[in-house]
Amino acid sequence: MMGNDVFVLVEHRDGAVSEGTFELLGRAQALAGAAGGEAVALLLGHPTGPLAEQLGGVRVLAIDDPALAEFNPAAWQAAIVPIVLDRAPLLVLTSNNGVGMDVAGGLSGASGLPLAAFASNVTLDGGTPLVTCQLYAGKIEARVRFRDGRGICTVVAGAFPAAAGRIAGSPRIEAVALPASDARVRFRRLIRPEAGDVDITRESILVSVGRGIGEQDNIELVEALAAALGGAVSSSRPIADAGWLPRTRQVGKSGLRVKPKLYLALGISGAPEHLEGMRDAELIIAVNTDPRAPIFGVAHYGAAVDLLDLVPALTKRLG
Repeated sequence: MMGNDVFVLVEHRDGAVSEGTFELLGRAQALAGAAGGEAVALLLGHPTGPLAEQLGGVRVLAIDDPALAEFNPAAWQAAIVPIVLDRAPLLVLTSNNGVGMDVAGGLSGASGLPLAAFASNVTLDGGTPLVTCQLYAGKIEARVRFRDGRGICTVVAGAFPAAAGRIAGSPRIEAVALPASDARVRFRRLIRPEAGDVDITRESILVSVGRGIGEQDNIELVEALAAALGGAVSSSRPIADAGWLPRTRQVGKSGLRVKPKLYLALGISGAPEHLEGMRDAELIIAVNTDPRAPIFGVAHYGAAVDLLDLVPALTKRLG
């Protein structure tokens, strides 16, 4: 039987529900309310009780099993597919990250539901979902409708406010049994990155550099500016991939998520993977020679200039 509920996949690690989950729950509340349904949290793990309490006054479908204590894409897909097929929600929302995309892809294939990835907005138009998706690092937006009116969305971080998903009250929990699976994929251990010389997640000022820096020797210019501001240097993925800065300085989906008071983005185009890690900063200032760079879409202030001209002058002014 088809319904108008909106399901949200709950992500968690080390006993804490992710910020992205609350972003999705807030949007699910609004969508489900407009469609005459209910927002429903899909919670997999062990134990699920403490995690459910963090979700507040929402409806929770909880699958509690030791096999789900750590994320396993095969096990999570096997657990979710029967629920989605049986309850036929209007939408299933996941975060557009490694966990969300792993689950959403398998769920789409097994259930036959279409998948809209890199979603930056989800609304209802005439009672049916209308999804705005980012293409080519956010330079193109595509509006997607699902053929049968139901589907799956992976939503980029920061698309919706997390505060709207923090619902007061106690969760209404419905326990769901874990279906049998072949368990061909097993979780062995979580390998955590070694601590770096700077924990960028704790810095209040970040001067972040992208490929617009040109060459490794120019990193010194950025380090001087960061020192003058009393902050630290971070980077986009190409800089870390090149080995110009350590991985512990990388911001984004495959790096770290940061929320500084000031995020100065130098020569960073603003790919969705990077925006996912920094768009919650209190103040974002972008510098890029391309005035159409996606980074300007999230920046509070911006300058379409060459960072190699601006940075030395700014550092001198601050000195």
